[in-house]
Amino acid sequence: MVKVKEKLLENIYSPADLKKLQPADLPDVCDELREFIIDVVSTNPGHFGASLGVVELTVALHYVYNTPRDLLVWDVGHQAYGHKILTGRRENFHTNRKLKGISGFPRREESEYDTFGVGHSSTSISAALGMAVASNLKKEDDRKIVAVIGDGAMTGGMAFEALNNAGACKANLLVILNDNNMAIDPNSGVIGQYLLNISKSHAYNKVKKEVWEGLGKLDGFGKTTRKFIQKNQHALKNMLLRENNLFEAFDFRYFGPIDGHDVEYLTEVLNDLKDIPGPKLLHVITKKGKGFRQAEMDQIKFHSPGLFNKETGEIYSSDCPSKKKHKFQNVFGETLLELAEQNEKIVGITPAMPTGCSMNLMIEKMPHRAFDVGIAEQHAVTFAAGLATQGMVPFCNIYSTFMQRAYDQIIHDVAIQNLPVIFCLDRGGLVGEDGPTHHGAFDIAYMRTVPNIIVAAPMDEVDLRNLMYTAQLGELKQPISIRYPRGSGNISDWKKPFEKIGIGKGRQLSDGQDLAILTIGKSGIFAQQAVKVLAEKEAISAAHFDMRFVKPLDEELLLKILKKYRLILTVEDGAIKGGFGSAVLEFMAEKGLSAHVRMLGIPDRFIEHGPSEDLYRICGIDEEGIVQAACEMSGK
Repeated sequence: MVKVKEKLLENIYSPADLKKLQPADLPDVCDELREFIIDVVSTNPGHFGASLGVVELTVALHYVYNTPRDLLVWDVGHQAYGHKILTGRRENFHTNRKLKGISGFPRREESEYDTFGVGHSSTSISAALGMAVASNLKKEDDRKIVAVIGDGAMTGGMAFEALNNAGACKANLLVILNDNNMAIDPNSGVIGQYLLNISKSHAYNKVKKEVWEGLGKLDGFGKTTRKFIQKNQHALKNMLLRENNLFEAFDFRYFGPIDGHDVEYLTEVLNDLKDIPGPKLLHVITKKGKGFRQAEMDQIKFHSPGLFNKETGEIYSSDCPSKKKHKFQNVFGETLLELAEQNEKIVGITPAMPTGCSMNLMIEKMPHRAFDVGIAEQHAVTFAAGLATQGMVPFCNIYSTFMQRAYDQIIHDVAIQNLPVIFCLDRGGLVGEDGPTHHGAFDIAYMRTVPNIIVAAPMDEVDLRNLMYTAQLGELKQPISIRYPRGSGNISDWKKPFEKIGIGKGRQLSDGQDLAILTIGKSGIFAQQAVKVLAEKEAISAAHFDMRFVKPLDEELLLKILKKYRLILTVEDGAIKGGFGSAVLEFMAEKGLSAHVRMLGIPDRFIEHGPSEDLYRICGIDEEGIVQAACEMSGK
């Protein structure tokens, strides 16, 4: 009779349960954890490859450290699925990223094991340093602080700012560099190549392996290892590597590189490092998508693949082929390439999102004119500014939520100098399951406060295309922000001949007598349907105006609207505080005009994660919300 192997993961409800196992059991735990992630994510879409790559590291960390007393900070957050499963959320992991379910990222209010909220990258070392300094001030000498940074996050400047500070503080901190040579796309820049050079240094790795194996045969392995490392490792590296170690230059003790998929060896190393004081960096080599063949082979596609067949790896498309709709990001990418072929001054810039924003099309065809600058939004903006000073036409594409990180550069380096940089802000509005760290809620409000910047939001694919065309003609002598939503629009035949759009000019899409609905961006699509429903079901005649520009507003059109209508409904898929509706009210106040104005937009709170259609409904800015607001205003 064949004995059925006992399942280990189903009995792990916390790291305390994990610690009851023997080191020899950990590979089985890793296998089960990896299979569990594959099972759930294949039917409940989310980030995939990154968490598979850190399964062994996650198990080792919770096995060695006394979490949550010891503090573990993840960077970037989509590496943390295994962490969530091992820390009491296995049974409800199927709710991951669903409305009212658990978040796809670490979130402090969700669990005491989530020590720091993470969504944007390159924050872990700064946060962990703050925790380490606080622990020192509180004389909590027994508390260990660990930052896990990976998936391209080390290309962000903030990580190096933190390394610089941590080295100077001599903080008792361990940074684990999860090196898989990937962000969402392959890492760009020399940092990735530098790490690759370290990992492939045959001389160093050969000697290091022999030293570690030799020490393993001695009694008191841990103490001996620590003494030897402290005495000899720095000299060994400098002797065998062609250049001094970058991290040692920051006064970090550098250890590695080691195999990040050998869980037993990881636990040994982590145990040895626990009691070495001061700032330390452990370099761990992993493979994104580890354990799922298709994810290993196509790491970009399986970063966040959507629904897929766990047996074959086939990804199920959520798009209906008959509609032939293109995502806004694809419209941007194809239009940029088309314009760049016509205008040799155009250059493209993206901070580590070439596939996500579709600038990969231009990078493939024109690599000398399109640049992935790494996870470095501040640099991307100022780099674009430098290009603009020399007469180039930079299209700087950054997700709305990530553009927040470069606000000073927008003001200081672009707007004050009035440089004609073209900002294309992808993922404007509510983006769905990624939640509050990724919603593009604030760009309308934060852009319109900056002098010199034109702020535009196309309603559809054709408008996006024409705004891009207009921006690069050379007639604009100032920066422009063009924001557009995630997902598809409603026009299949969008690749039409270019047309110039008048700056600051809106358009009337339908006529009506009872009230005027003023929209910006994607909200116009909802309003078009709402106008039909109002006419058919509520006997309300509503005029619809797509304003296209938040700054400058179409003052001529607004004056006509305010002269004719006493009921004005503004709708936007951005923060209601300081946004498009506020701009309309400010205009009315300046002109001494009055009307009954109601504003619909994203309310003054952080919106949770969930399907986009649910979130738009919750915020009251979908078709149903517009109809309801119009009925209430009209008294019907």
